[in-house]
Amino acid sequence: MEENIRKLMGLLKPMKVNIRPHLKTTKSPILAQKLVDAGATGGCVAKLSEAEVMAEAGFDDLLITCEIVGPVKLRRLVELFRNHRKIQIVVDSELGAVAVNEALSSSGIEQPIQVLIDLDVGLHRTGVAPESALALAQQITLLSHLRLIGVQGYEGHLQHVHGRETREAQCRDSMAILTTTASMLRQNGFDIQVVTTGGTGTAEFCATTPGITEVQPGSFIFMDSDYYNAVGGFFSQSLTILSTVISKSGSEHRVTIDAGLKSLPTDSGFSEPKNMPGVTYTPMGDEHGWLSWDDGPDVPLGARVEMIPSHIDPTINLHDFYYAHRKGVIEEIWPVATRGKVQ
Repeated sequence: MEENIRKLMGLLKPMKVNIRPHLKTTKSPILAQKLVDAGATGGCVAKLSEAEVMAEAGFDDLLITCEIVGPVKLRRLVELFRNHRKIQIVVDSELGAVAVNEALSSSGIEQPIQVLIDLDVGLHRTGVAPESALALAQQITLLSHLRLIGVQGYEGHLQHVHGRETREAQCRDSMAILTTTASMLRQNGFDIQVVTTGGTGTAEFCATTPGITEVQPGSFIFMDSDYYNAVGGFFSQSLTILSTVISKSGSEHRVTIDAGLKSLPTDSGFSEPKNMPGVTYTPMGDEHGWLSWDDGPDVPLGARVEMIPSHIDPTINLHDFYYAHRKGVIEEIWPVATRGKVQ
């Protein structure tokens, strides 16, 4: 893990962009601080509830990358911002911006919250269309409790594209949308200081694009089999789920482990046993999974098997603690502090 952090900083720091890692991966203020100590500038979180936990732990230089909509969440945002003025948010609609402004203006807080326009650069999940960004920026300037500081554009649909050249070419197209829109806003008098984007699969391309000021990689710190198979082995797979062989019934070429759907998500394919070539994993319900092979050594009852997750973020959200070990010795135990914080 430490080597992955060093590699990322060594790769991106010379490119003169801020590195704001996405903490929806680690879900840990302890690891957030380790990343800042290594050279990161604050962090990102996906949800308001993640920001609440991070800020309470003393880590509040945060960009919340998902829109905050609805009266319950807006009340929580007001209380978070009341005590943590570094918080930044994104908006992608006039309605959403007005609602945030009304919540803050009725709170007695005078300082405006820093806002980025969320721009759709091809993912089509959230974000205003580029041709509508100017109108939204103009609306934000009319709102006393919002201060527009930048634009965000996440090309999430490109993170796992196989083939470096293909991934880079498609990423450059998305970056052109983002930087062109930022330049257009500046030409119309808006002080666009932050242009933030990127993930583990594209951060180096984003960082070398003129006009990009900040990147948001997250999964690099641990990696998973889906990312690893797509982008290669520059970063190591540094997190595994430790399982146990609990049954050998049914077949001489198959055993059952105690890691099923409650331990290892399957949205990006099945997890992979570490250092067990020819052995495949199949989930067999909530609590169980099969390890199967055609030829090879027998896997004994009670054997401990390390499983490499296929998708790191939802895997971490299923577990309570990290066990940080070096050369077979557990050095530290870190809580997954924002586990379940999806509000």
